[in-house]
Amino acid sequence: MLENRVKPVFLAIGSNLGDRKLNIEKAKFKLSSNNNIKILSCSSFYKTLSWPNKKNPFFLNVVIKCNTNLTPRELFKIIKKIERDIGRVPSYRNAPRVCDIDIIDFSQKDKVFKDIDLILPHPRLEDRSFVLLPLYEIDKQWCNPLNNKKVVELLSNLPSDTLRTIKFF
Repeated sequence: MLENRVKPVFLAIGSNLGDRKLNIEKAKFKLSSNNNIKILSCSSFYKTLSWPNKKNPFFLNVVIKCNTNLTPRELFKIIKKIERDIGRVPSYRNAPRVCDIDIIDFSQKDKVFKDIDLILPHPRLEDRSFVLLPLYEIDKQWCNPLNNKKVVELLSNLPSDTLRTIKFF
């Protein structure tokens, strides 16, 4: 049963409402409490301005590497439930939020997963320093399966004014 094999997965977790660090720690705890998800590593916390409205509260972000035997759809349902459990409420796109969990890469090896509300690898990951910097921290060899570009190359392709992410301890 190939579909039940454990696969590495990268998730980005962010928060810009409430106790941001605690919200991220709660999300990591809830993920690791699932028997089908094992967290292997976690980046440092990174602080970034909100986008597109920089007047909204700043974000804290991390990227984690996990192993799972779930399908992309099963994992997506779990992370949406975790977001709600931590206090995320439906709102407009890019609204401030207590918890945001995105699947960055599902290690499908040169495959794209497309569903109604889920595309993997994440379609905007190459534009996001708050994803690429923590991803580079935990896996310097990560490569986008769609174009075989390593994370260091993706970082170097970003305009320097987008690299305003700062490490938060």
